[in-house]
Amino acid sequence: MEKPAEKQLNVFRDYLTSFVTFNNEEWSIFSEHLFLRKLRKKALFVESGRVCNEVGFILKGSARYFHVKDGEEVTTYFSLENDLVSSYKSFLTHQPSLLHVEALENTEMIVFSGASLQLLLTDERVNLKMERFGRMVAEATICCYEDRVFSFVTQTPEERYLQLLQSGSDIIHRIPQHYIANYLGITPVSLSRIRKRVVSPAHSFAI
Repeated sequence: MEKPAEKQLNVFRDYLTSFVTFNNEEWSIFSEHLFLRKLRKKALFVESGRVCNEVGFILKGSARYFHVKDGEEVTTYFSLENDLVSSYKSFLTHQPSLLHVEALENTEMIVFSGASLQLLLTDERVNLKMERFGRMVAEATICCYEDRVFSFVTQTPEERYLQLLQSGSDIIHRIPQHYIANYLGITPVSLSRIRKRVVSPAHSFAI
């Protein structure tokens, strides 16, 4: 597999400082287990029914999480640059994934495998840092999941759309509208109506 360039590794290292800081020796050990994966648009990073063996960090591009119910795709999440991406339950439990993760654009990511993680957890030079990294990623994932569940239980589709707008995320501009509608649990026509209301002078004043 292709190794990431130094500049790409530095982007990932900077991102990791929000979880844990590696000194140069520790980073050298960890980075030996990092590889570059390139996905064409619509290619699957995770396939439902198969065990997910990797965690990725998106350098360029975007991804969509979805599952299929009664023959229809149900979008549950999106990831953009500087996001981690995986089917975390499958990665941790070695059980088949319940969802797909596909590239929505030509996408590049740094990846590391579950096998590499296990090796690093037994390496006394980095095991404490890797344990902290794994724990904090798990905590962040749980918080994110709780926020999404709370949003769907307590908010209307319009409120969820406004939340996307106010988050400052590029999702609104980068992700095709039919996928955003699917994520919100509405039709593209309903999303179009919401967008018209949101940009109306009266609604803008209310915000």
